[in-house]
Amino acid sequence: MNNIKNSLFYVTVIGGFTALIYWVISKGASLEVGRGIVQKKIESNHWNDFLHSMIENLQHPLAILLAQIVTIILAARLFGWIFRKIGQPSVIGEMIAGIVLGPSLVGMYFPEFSAALFPKESLGNLQFLSQIGLILFMFVIGMELDLKVLKNKAHESVVISHASIVIPFALGLTLAYFIYATFAPVGVAFSSFGLFMGIAMSITAFPVLARIVQERGMQKTKLGTIAITCAAADDITAWCLLAVVIAIVKAGSLLSSLYVIGLAILYVIIMLKIVRPFLKRVGDLNSTRESLNKPVVAIFFLTLLFSAYASELIGIHALFGAFLAGAIMPENNKFRNIFIEKVEDVAIIVLLPLFFVFTGLRTQIGLLNDPYLWKVTAVIIAVAVVGKFFGSAFAAKFVGQNWKDSLAIGALMNTRGLMELVVLNIGYDLGVLSTEVFTMMVIMALVTTFMTGPALDFINFIFKDKVTAVPQEIGNKSKYKILLSFATPEKGKKLLQIANSLVKKQGDNSIVTAMHLSLSTEIHSFDVKDHERKMLVPVIEESHRLNQNMLSVFKVTNDIDTEIIDTANQGEYDLLLVGLGQSIFDGTLLGKILGFTTRIVNPDRLIDKFTGKEGLFENSPFDERTRHIIAKSKMPVGIFIDKDLEEVNQIFMPIFSQEDAFLIDYAKKLINNNGSQITVLDASGEVKSTRDIQESIRSIEQIAPNHIMIMHDRTIKKEFLESQNLMIISLDSWKKLIESQSIWLNNTPSVLILKP
Repeated sequence: MNNIKNSLFYVTVIGGFTALIYWVISKGASLEVGRGIVQKKIESNHWNDFLHSMIENLQHPLAILLAQIVTIILAARLFGWIFRKIGQPSVIGEMIAGIVLGPSLVGMYFPEFSAALFPKESLGNLQFLSQIGLILFMFVIGMELDLKVLKNKAHESVVISHASIVIPFALGLTLAYFIYATFAPVGVAFSSFGLFMGIAMSITAFPVLARIVQERGMQKTKLGTIAITCAAADDITAWCLLAVVIAIVKAGSLLSSLYVIGLAILYVIIMLKIVRPFLKRVGDLNSTRESLNKPVVAIFFLTLLFSAYASELIGIHALFGAFLAGAIMPENNKFRNIFIEKVEDVAIIVLLPLFFVFTGLRTQIGLLNDPYLWKVTAVIIAVAVVGKFFGSAFAAKFVGQNWKDSLAIGALMNTRGLMELVVLNIGYDLGVLSTEVFTMMVIMALVTTFMTGPALDFINFIFKDKVTAVPQEIGNKSKYKILLSFATPEKGKKLLQIANSLVKKQGDNSIVTAMHLSLSTEIHSFDVKDHERKMLVPVIEESHRLNQNMLSVFKVTNDIDTEIIDTANQGEYDLLLVGLGQSIFDGTLLGKILGFTTRIVNPDRLIDKFTGKEGLFENSPFDERTRHIIAKSKMPVGIFIDKDLEEVNQIFMPIFSQEDAFLIDYAKKLINNNGSQITVLDASGEVKSTRDIQESIRSIEQIAPNHIMIMHDRTIKKEFLESQNLMIISLDSWKKLIESQSIWLNNTPSVLILKP
C-alpha cells in the first residue's frame, strides 16, 4: 500500500513540475523579441556541434590540468615501480619520468602530443600547483628531522657534516670561475652564479639517504646512525646557506642583503621562541587521532602557510619557511606520525610528481648537442662526486672511521635526489642558471643519486663485509636452524609455537630466528623504531613464555620476497616457516577447502598455482611472494595456514606416496621435543608397502610407543578431525588431498604444508 502511495506521489510531483518547467520556458521565449538573439538553424550539423563542444571542453584550462595530473601520476608510479624493482629509490624513477615527459623525449619525438598535453599557457598552473606540493613536502621533511639527535650528535658527525658542505661548496665555486664566461646568463653577477653552483654541489638528499639506510637494514648500526645524523645536520646547514644565497642574489649586493638576512634571523627567532612553544602546548593537548580535529589541524596548517608566506616576503623563499615550520612542530612522536600521514599522501603521491615533470619540461637534454657540452657535464659530475663523496669519506676517516665505513658514508652523502632539483629550480627561477647549466646539473643529480646503491654494493664487495640480516651465530652447521618470517605479531607467535615444538629439548643444538620485514614504501623513516618495537616485542615475549632461545631480525626493504629468500639461503637454515592467515582465504578456493564453505571446485587449478606453474592464490596478497619462496629457497619450506592453533599436541599426518617419507622425520622431532601425539593416515597403502617408512615408524615406536599410530581407514570422522590441533602434509600430497574432494576436508584443523 505504501509503495503505491509513494509511486503516485512521485509521478504527480515529477510530472507536474516538469510540465510547469516546459510551460515557463515556452512562455519565456516571447521575452526574447528585440534582444538580437539568433536562433540556430534546425538543419545544422549536430555531430559537428558536438565535436566542436568536445574540443572546447578538452582545451579548457581545468581539463588540461586534470589530464596533466593523471598522466604525470601514472608515469611517476610506473617509473618509480620499475626503479624499485632494480634496487633504486623510487624517486629516481619519478625524476626520470619527468624528463621523459618533457622536451628531451616525448617533446622531441611526439611534439604534437606534447604541445596538446603541456601547452605553454598551462605551465603556470602546473608550476604553482607543484610549488604547493613542494611546500607540503618540505614541511614533512622538517617534521622528519629529530632535533634531539642533532642536539646530542657525536663530534665526528659535526666534522663530517660540515666538511661535506664546505669542500663541495668550494669546488663548486671554483668550477663556476671556469665556466662563468661561457654559461652564465647575461646580466648575472659572478657572486650569484658562483654561490648557486657552490650550494648546488653541497646538497644531500636527506629523505633519499634515510630510505636507503632503512632498506639496507643499517638504521641500527653506528654507520647508519652517523650517516643519518650527518645528512640531517647537512640539510639544516645547507638550507640556511641557501636562504643566505637567495637573499644575496635578490638584494643584488652583499651589503643590501644584510637587511634581508637580519629579517630572516628575526623571523627564525620568533618561530623558535614564540611559535614553537605555542605549538607544543597545542600538540600536547591534542596528541591522539580523535582529539586532532579540524580546528586543531587548521592551526598547524595556518602556521605552515604563514611561515612559508613570511619567508617568501622576506626574500629567502617559501620552501625555507615550510621546512622551518615542520622542524618546530611538537616533538611528540604520535602527533608527528598522525600529522605526517595527513599531509604525506597528497604531497608525495599527487603533487610532488608535478614538480618532477615541471623540472623535466625545463630540462632540454637536446641542447647538449655538442661533445664539448657533454665534457662539461662530465666535469660537473666529477666535481660533484669528488667534493661530496671523497670530501665526506676523508672527513670520516680523519675522525676515526675505518675505510669501509668512511667510503660508505661518502657514498650516502653523495646522494642528491629531489633536494638538488629544488635548489636548481630556485636558481633557474631567479635567472641565475641558464637552461644549459640547469640541464647539466639535473643530469648530475640523477647520476649521483643513481650511483649510491651500486657504490655501496661495490664497497661491501671490496671489503668482503656485506651487511646482512643473518646473525653471526648462524654459522654453526651442527645446529638445527629454523627461520620464521612473519607479517604480524600474532602470526609470529603461532610460527614460533610450531618452531618451538620442533626444537624445544635441543637446547644449544638449535637456533630459532624470527624475522619481520616491512616495505620501505609503507613505513615512515620517522616511525621505524616504534614499528620495530610493535612487531618484535610480542614475539620476544612469547619466546620467553615458551622458554625458547630466539634471535630477532627487523629490516626495512623494498622487496620482501627476495629478502626472505636471500636471508634464508645465506643463513643456510634447515627450515623456513612462513605464515598465511585464515582471513585472506575467505571467498577463495583454499577458503572453501579449509572449511569456510562446504563446496570444492577446480582442485587442479589451485595445486598448479601452489607448485609454481601459475600464480599462487589469485585473490591472496601473498601469491607471488609464496610462489617465489617455494621456487627459490634451497631448504625445506613450511607454509602455515592458521585456524586458531592453540597447541601442537594432536597432529594428523596423511601419507599419500613414498615421497612423503620425509614427514616421518618431522613426526620424530615433534615427539622427541614436544611429546606430540601423531596419527599417520596411510591414505594409499604406502606405509604398509614402503620399507623405509615402516622402519622409521618402528624406530619411533621403540622409543615412544604411545605417541604414534597408523590409521588405515580412509573414512575420517568429523569428531576425530576436530580433536586434532594441526595437520602436516607435503606439498605434493596437498594436491592429492584436494583432488580426492573428501567430505572431511571441510573440518581440517590448522595446516602446515611442507616442501622438502
